[in-house]
Amino acid sequence: MRPTDMRAALFDTYGGPEVLYEGTVPVPAVGPGEVLIKVHAVSVNGGELTGRAGRLRLITGRRFPKRIGIDFAGEIAAADPAVRGLGLGDRVWGALPRGRFGSAAEYVTVRPRQIALSPAGLSPPEAASLVVGTTAITALRDKARLRGGERLLVRGASGGVGSIAVQYGKALGAHVTGLAGPRNLDFVRALGADEALDYTTTHPGDLPPFDVIFDTVGTDHPTYHRLLPPGGRMVAIAFDIDHIGPSLRYIAASTRHGPRRIRFFSGNPKHPDFADLTRYTEAGMLRPVVDTIHPLSAIATAHQALEAGGVRGKHIIQIT
Repeated sequence: MRPTDMRAALFDTYGGPEVLYEGTVPVPAVGPGEVLIKVHAVSVNGGELTGRAGRLRLITGRRFPKRIGIDFAGEIAAADPAVRGLGLGDRVWGALPRGRFGSAAEYVTVRPRQIALSPAGLSPPEAASLVVGTTAITALRDKARLRGGERLLVRGASGGVGSIAVQYGKALGAHVTGLAGPRNLDFVRALGADEALDYTTTHPGDLPPFDVIFDTVGTDHPTYHRLLPPGGRMVAIAFDIDHIGPSLRYIAASTRHGPRRIRFFSGNPKHPDFADLTRYTEAGMLRPVVDTIHPLSAIATAHQALEAGGVRGKHIIQIT
């Protein structure tokens, strides 16, 4: 018999990592066409830091307490009778739909289109660290249409999405250059990058042209945009949070003028994306990169660690 209440990460006001705490909320009821996931692990994502800090409060609103967590790895605990193709105990991974938070909890409800069976042989923390691989795949395969032999630049190459983009870019046959902090250069090379450069000492003007630029950082878009040759493509999953208006206006203007537009998107993966991710992982093209595993009670520490920078892969919250 399942409990009626569960542990979850919460915050009652916008602010720094210290506003986060482990609290108790009701276990969600399974709605029509939904499944209940017993969550084993989630990752900490950069967008959650921005939301928690209140920088997007015009979108996120002022109703509290608020929840945290986007992705998850777990198992099916219950399902609406109308759901087919999934069984109790099936190990799955997935993400909440765009705009919804709350996976950092013992249970979460989703529709089957938000999940897929997770790869065999991965621990829950390893699986959770790879869920953002759907973003890297969408960026490079679908948005940039990266081809073998092309030159790829990955900004934020040691981070959660960037570390997977380096691996996936190499799997597609690209020549990969990764920008990262000085202590992470050997780590980025070990992921498969042909070159790893220190972003603190490398001026963009000294870099050669790149066919594709994948930006997970969000700053200096105009500077890096100039590195694209005719036919080059730039994909961004972040904007400059300290200069939101100018950053978004530049991205929007680039989409209207010229072939070298910046393709900006926010991940909202569905079942086919997770199924692809499973295949790539089981084929050995992608491997999990876990920086640190934290208990749910240390959710504030995990956010603080990610904000401090220098991450290698993902900070993971282990729920059960």
